Amino acid sequence: MYYVFLGVYAIVCFLLLVVVLLQQGKGGDIAAAFGGSSSQAAFGARAGATVLTRATTILGALFMLGALALAVMGSSGGFGGSVVSGVDGPAAPAATAPPIDPLSNPGALPTAPATAPTTTAPAATPPATPPAGGRSGGGGN
Repeated sequence: MYYVFLGVYAIVCFLLLVVVLLQQGKGGDIAAAFGGSSSQAAFGARAGATVLTRATTILGALFMLGALALAVMGSSGGFGGSVVSGVDGPAAPAATAPPIDPLSNPGALPTAPATAPTTTAPAATPPATPPAGGRSGGGGN
């Protein structure tokens, strides 16, 4: 029903546009701009209502009523919802521990994280027996 009414409303809008553009301007020439028009009426000479002016009045009323009806139908028919309705919000952040106050409880400070033991090469061990010749290191004979 909503889309049928929307199609009719689009046709009314198009017809109103065409009817308004087909009408001849009243007193729109340069003489009327400087007060040279022959009529004393505020909006120019009163002409008889033609078919185009009556069509403009009727189509204008249909335009206003159609806009009001579409607004009411759109708001109650489920078309007036939010763009983000049905979309979940962001996930809640994970619970965190309360901050630690080192002045009130110094023992509650976090410790350094445990690290994996590292392997090092064994230190060089001195030989068990002294070298031959009695003295180590020194000059020759």
